[in-house]
Amino acid sequence: MKREITPPYRGLLLAYRIALALLLVLFLLLISGSIYAVVRPAGSGPLFRISGGSAAAGGASAAPGVDGDSGPINIFTGIGRLRIPVAGQAGSAAMLLSIAFPYPAQDRPFSEELASRIGDFRSVAAGYFSSLPAGQLINLDEEAAKAEILRRYNALLRLGKIETLYFNDLMIVD
Repeated sequence: MKREITPPYRGLLLAYRIALALLLVLFLLLISGSIYAVVRPAGSGPLFRISGGSAAAGGASAAPGVDGDSGPINIFTGIGRLRIPVAGQAGSAAMLLSIAFPYPAQDRPFSEELASRIGDFRSVAAGYFSSLPAGQLINLDEEAAKAEILRRYNALLRLGKIETLYFNDLMIVD
C-alpha cells in the first residue's frame, strides 16, 4: 500500500526556502566583505561615500567648493539670521544679519567644534552689534566689523581658525 504525504502548508515551505536563501546570501556578503577588508591595502581610501547635507556639519552647505591649496571647503551657515536690537533707538528698530565663513571640509574635529559653538557665535555677534550706537550702525565700516568679529570668533576656537567672514544679509529695519 502506497501512502502519499502532502505538506499541510505549501506556501509556508516556500517562504522558509526564500528566507533560507536570503540568509545564505547575507552570510556570503558578510564573509566576502570581511575577507576584502583584511586583504585591502591600509592606506586606501573609501570605496564610496554616503553623504548628505548639513546635519553632520551643523549648518554646513551640502555642496563643498574647492580651494586651490587646502582642498575642498564647506561654507558654515549654521549661525543663521540674527535679529539684533539697535542700541539707543526707541521702538522696534533692529539689525538683521547673516554670517557665513568657509572652513576645510576634511577637518572633521574643527567642523564639530564649529557646530558646538553656534550659540557662542550668535552671542558674540549680537553683543558686538548691540553695543554700537545707532549712528555708527548706519554708517558701518563692514571691514572693521568683520575683522573684530573674526578676532572674537577665533578667540573662542581651539581646533582651527576662521580665515574670512561674509555678511550675507546686513539690514537695519524699523
